Amino acid sequence: MSKRSRKAVAPTTGLEVPDQQTNPADMLTVEEFCAELKISKDTFYHWRKVGTAPVCHRLPNGELRIAKADRDTWLAGLREAAA
Repeated sequence: MSKRSRKAVAPTTGLEVPDQQTNPADMLTVEEFCAELKISKDTFYHWRKVGTAPVCHRLPNGELRIAKADRDTWLAGLREAAA
């Protein structure tokens, strides 16, 4: 009998599976999100690592998306924190 190794799974903090009702037009790719904020993808992934990025949704194909509503909520929270 052979031993099977388990793959390490990344933590899912700040990660949600999109609702079946979510309109794809209301979701941003990581590239689109970064372009809107004029940041690099490295910055985005650093924010995810330290827990300061907006909520992300993982699609069945493994890609990340950011709902526009989550982006807006996240930006509003940043504005409040700065005030």
